[in-house]
Amino acid sequence: MSSNANAGIDAGRGRFVTFEGGEGAGKSTQARLLAAALAEVGVDAATTREPGGSKTAERLREALLSGLVEPLGPAAEALVFAAARIDHVDHLIRPALASGRWVICDRFVDSTRAYQGALGNVDPSLIAALEKTAVGDCRPDLTLILDLPPETGLARAARRRGPGAVDRFEKQGPEFHEQLRRAFLAIARAEPERCAIVDADTDEATLAREIWSVVTRKLRPLRWLAARGEGAMGA
Repeated sequence: MSSNANAGIDAGRGRFVTFEGGEGAGKSTQARLLAAALAEVGVDAATTREPGGSKTAERLREALLSGLVEPLGPAAEALVFAAARIDHVDHLIRPALASGRWVICDRFVDSTRAYQGALGNVDPSLIAALEKTAVGDCRPDLTLILDLPPETGLARAARRRGPGAVDRFEKQGPEFHEQLRRAFLAIARAEPERCAIVDADTDEATLAREIWSVVTRKLRPLRWLAARGEGAMGA
């Protein structure tokens, strides 16, 4: 179907949605719920995560979250994250988008900007160069930043984890996580067209409804389907 209502919609390419925020914000759960909501209206979406998402990137995830790379410093961590991201983008994200699937990713470039950039004091020019190399034009259409007080998120993460060992980032102190929150909010303020801040200090169902409202307003999945000739034009 061709109409003015669908002008500007690249129906041949899927949409790329990323979730960002501090520890325990509910990113993984909400990514799965969003994929399910999209499936209900006929949109096929792949869910993935960073670090990880591809075979090689998952191996690098183990090294990063175990703390194996930590002694080398934030710049080295940024390099390893970028290496994992290159494999992830090349083998999963870019092919999925090109085939018309949507991709929903738990963390992406903004986590590197926040953790290694803002908190690790890695030179912004290095962060930008690594991002350009790893991502190229494969950038999110929408980034949902789940915001909540760090103490709430860390408590949630502890309940989820149980008695298991904390990872490289969860073990950091309260000030680290407060600075992390501020870093994500600063990213959202700098790129308001791409980023949406969502209050995650609520129950799972309420948060999912708010996320769905943002996605339908920003990305219009039914209109995207209609442009592909796969459904009636809608929200």
